[in-house]
Parts: sequence; structure tokens; C-alpha cells
Amino acid sequence: MTRVLAVLLCILAGAQASAQETLADMKQDLAVLSVELQKLKRELSTTGGTSVAVGGSTLDRINTIEAELSRITAKTEQLEYRIGQVATDGANRLGDLEFRICEMEEGCDIGALGQSLPLGGDAVPQVAPAQPIQPATDDIPFDGELAVSEEADFRDAQKALDEGDGAYAAQLFAQFRETYPGSPLEPVVLLAEGKALDLTGDTREAARRYLTSYSSFPDSNVAPEALWRLGTSLAALGSTPEACVTLNEVTTRYPGSSFAGQAQSSMAELACQ
Repeated sequence: MTRVLAVLLCILAGAQASAQETLADMKQDLAVLSVELQKLKRELSTTGGTSVAVGGSTLDRINTIEAELSRITAKTEQLEYRIGQVATDGANRLGDLEFRICEMEEGCDIGALGQSLPLGGDAVPQVAPAQPIQPATDDIPFDGELAVSEEADFRDAQKALDEGDGAYAAQLFAQFRETYPGSPLEPVVLLAEGKALDLTGDTREAARRYLTSYSSFPDSNVAPEALWRLGTSLAALGSTPEACVTLNEVTTRYPGSSFAGQAQSSMAELACQ
């Protein structure tokens, strides 16, 4: 399937921007990463002062120390979560740069790029944000916890999609991915963004979202649907042989899914061999 995904990526690339524009985009991404790293360095610098004052009776000192420990622990957890987000987002940006550079190099195998590690080289610990909440209902297919505003932002985007406002929904889902990098809703959001782009008639970009949702999260709840929609999008783009291969992969990888049946129907309509 790796080779198939590489072929699909090449197909979906379409008409690329000029090399000058692509390099400008890379410079912009590198500038953003540089700024974020400078922010992190400032977080590690001391201001030279302290607000901790321990005095009074033994009981007063114990209470003061406990209060300060609680405050510092909470602040440390917030910073750890923030640094983890920056590291993950930075890795995603670097991975995008690698992909674009590979597109420009003759003979580069996109399928062999692999997944970029977070900045720093090690896996980022999964630290839940402060005051995590569970979704109000069980109609959101995801695993994990959501930040306080995460569910609300997702539902606003989903509402726009349900109302048929594809352009606005696509914008909201794209903003969601930027605001909550590494969210447990990432595969769902990518799939939904693809649906929104489909509503606007941008089948090629929709197919890119379906491909990313499936290839990055092949074990997610929405992976079968993402792969099926990728196959139908490829067919709509005129890439029938690749569409047949992709649709057949749905029945192979997810035989118990309802989308396996839909994939078979789609294959029949395309007269896949």
C-alpha cells in the first residue's frame, strides 16, 4: 500500500506552483519555526527575581510551601503541554517541507519519507490540557480527551458542513487543525474538511484530505470512510485504475466495515477488474 499511496500523492499533486513560490513558502515556514524556538528559549530563562516568601509560624510556612508547589506544578504542566504542541506542530511543518522538497527532486521516493519526529528527536509525552472534558454526546468518533473549547469549535465547523456551507466549513476545519495540532479529532476533522471541499467542487484538495486522514491514521474510526471517499474522488478525477486499487483496499483492510460494501458497489460502477 505504501507504493499505492506514493502514486496517489503524485496524482493529487496536480499542477504545482513555481519553484520560486515553493521556496518562498519554505522560507516562511522556517521563519515561523525560528520564532517559536526563540519563544521556547525565553521560557527557559529566569527573570532573576522570585515571588516566594516563606515566613511566620511552622504551620504558615507549610501552607505557603504547599500553595507554591501547587502553583508551580500547574504552571509546569501548562508549559509542558504548550511545548509539546509546538514540537508536534514544528515536526508537521518540517514534514511538509520534506514533502515539497522531495516533489522538486528528480527520483525522490515520496513513500519512503516516513513520519517526522517531534522537534528534539524524542516522542512528545501526551499531557492532557488543563480541565479536559468529554464530549457532551457520543456522536463524535474519537479516542482521548478534548480541550475546553475543542468540542465547541468542532461542532461549529460540523454545523456549517451539515448546513451545506462548504467554503465556510472548510475554513473552520482548517483553523481547527491549526489551533489544536495533535488533537484526537484530527482524522475526523481531515475527513470532514474533505467533505467540505467536495461541496465547493474542489475534488483534488478533498482527495488530499482523505488521503492524509487515512494514511496518517489507518486505525482510526473514520479510516474506512476516508479510504472509500479517496477512491471515489480518484475516480471523479479520471484516475480509474488507481481508484479501483484504492477501493479494493477498503474491502481488504476493513472487511467488517459498512464502507467495504460501499466500496464494492463503487467498484462495480467503475467496472473494476
